Parts: sequence; C-alpha cells; structure tokens
Amino acid sequence: MPFDAAVWSATDPETGLVTAPMLVENLGSGEGCGAYWESELLEENVLPFRDLARAEVPAAGLRAATGGLPARSARFRSLLGRQGIDDELRAVLRVGGRPWGSVSLFRMRGAPAFGQDDVALLAELSGPLADRLRRFATPHGPGGEGTTPHGSGGGSTTRHGTNGAGGGGGGGSAPGLLLFDENGEATSINEEARTHLASLPDGPSTPSALGLSLPIWLIGTALQARAIAQGRDRGNARIRLRTRDGRWLTCRASCLTGSGGRPGPVVLVIEPATPADLALIVAQSYGLTPREFEIARLVAQGLATAEIAAALFISPHTVRGHLKAVFGKAGLSSRGELVARLFAG
Repeated sequence: MPFDAAVWSATDPETGLVTAPMLVENLGSGEGCGAYWESELLEENVLPFRDLARAEVPAAGLRAATGGLPARSARFRSLLGRQGIDDELRAVLRVGGRPWGSVSLFRMRGAPAFGQDDVALLAELSGPLADRLRRFATPHGPGGEGTTPHGSGGGSTTRHGTNGAGGGGGGGSAPGLLLFDENGEATSINEEARTHLASLPDGPSTPSALGLSLPIWLIGTALQARAIAQGRDRGNARIRLRTRDGRWLTCRASCLTGSGGRPGPVVLVIEPATPADLALIVAQSYGLTPREFEIARLVAQGLATAEIAAALFISPHTVRGHLKAVFGKAGLSSRGELVARLFAG
C-alpha cells in the first residue's frame, strides 16, 4: 500500500496518549508535530484517535469519512492541506481492548485517495502491530533480555525508541516540574525536569522559550490536560516512557484554575515511575486480564490461595486457574518469580 508520508507512534495503553517510540517520515524535521497534536486534542476534528480507539473498526480514511470533503476536519484546514496533503489514513493499534500505538499515513495532492482495501489492510494489521509493541514493555522485550530498540534518523525522518528490558524507578530522583501558560507556552522549569529531559531519547520536539526543545509526547500530555479542563475529553493526562538507560518515567499534567474559574496554567510533573505504575504496564504487556492482575497483586501481598478466594468471593479452584493463566502468559513457574517480575520495580 503506497503512501507519501507517515507518523508512527507508541501510545500509553491506559490513556491512549502518544509516547515513545515515535517515527516521523517525510514530514520535515518533526517540528510541525506540535500543531498536529494541538489540533488533534483541542479542535473539532473528523476521526480523532480517541474515537477510533473505541470504534468497531480501528482504521479509517479522512476523504472517505468526509464524503470527499476533507476540509470538514479542522486538522485538514489548519495543517494538512497547507502541507500539500490530500488524504490521511489513520489507525489505532490495539490489542486486548487497549491502544498500544497509532499510525497516520498520508498521500499528497495528486495521489489517489485511500480506498476501502487500504482501510481493511491497516485495520487487519492493528492487532498484530499492537501485540508487537506491547511486547517491548515486558521486562525482557521480544528480542531477549536487555532489548531496547533505539535509533536516530536524519533528513526528513526522525526516529527513536525507548521501550525495552529492565529498568525501574530512577533511584530517588526528585520530581521535575514544567509550567505552561494559558496559551500553551512553556514558561518555567526546574533543574530536575532538565535532568529528566536530558535522559530521554531524541525524537520529534518543539522549541520553547526556555532554551530547549520539548519532546512532542510531553507537549501532548500538557495539551490533554487542557482538553480535559475544557470538557473535550475525560480521564487522565498521563504517560509512561523509557529513558535511554532503561529507566521508566511517569509524566502527568493537570490544568490549574485561574481567576474567575477560567482555565489557568498547566503544570506537568516528570518523575520516576512507581512500582505500581510498572506493575500495571508490565501486566498489560503480558496481556493479563484485570482479574488476573488483581490476583497477582494479592499474591504479592502474601495472601494464600484460600485467602485470595475469600477476598474475591471465588473458589480456590478458580484462583488456581487464573494463576496458571498468569504463569503461562508471563513465562513463570512460581509465585516468587511472579512478584519479582511484576512488582519488584
């Protein structure tokens, strides 16, 4: 299936927000990514990723969805059309009901629009690609212990990777703080945030008045906080991502309230991921169900099979069945290995 440009990104499986790794192909240096995600999160658009994540078919073409009138979408009017793009085919990569990535494929003016066969192909690939992405969040990754996909591209391609093996919280590092004003401009930063930013892989970024470029996934998290404050979305503005040396960080943002109840600045916090954060994403990467993760958590608390059964109002036989499923999915053989793999951080 031919395409002229593309944006590929991993997403946080809980919030669906973009995180690392990200690849931008044939769209310049990636500096326009900020405007793309601002439109995605704060404007009225056709086919937003948040809707595709819940749709029966997780892929769709812009021209087909608008009856050949892509200018009905704010994203096309303010950005895509000005770049000479004529059509966009986008998909959410999901497995187990959770989004692990997103894809936007573009065709430039003069190329044919994406057809139903193109949509069907990308939709069919959604599950396999998501499964591949989520395996990188397991402690050993798909390539064995220590796997951390990483690279950098030049020219019109920006490439980087962060998912991989090992790594927990960052050894007691203090939280980093970034402040964005009501217009979305970064206005303040502490030294801890600069240290955390320096540990992140290279990738698409946007310049700031602070003298440094901010990764697009941090910008997206701050934009999501504003979208939630404006009633455009629900949930949390939060992502988890890996540093170059394999540590996990959590980034979360919240929109403060200004005078008169108006939306005020957005504060963004970057800090080492807690064991609970790591346990959840590792459990998701193995494909554990909510019930299986709940039982694994109770095992980590030292409860015996009969105690877990009583706490959850199920039979001991059912508990043993869930544990067998957990061991099989994670490639484990004992409760001790389960606790070390999921909860040791």
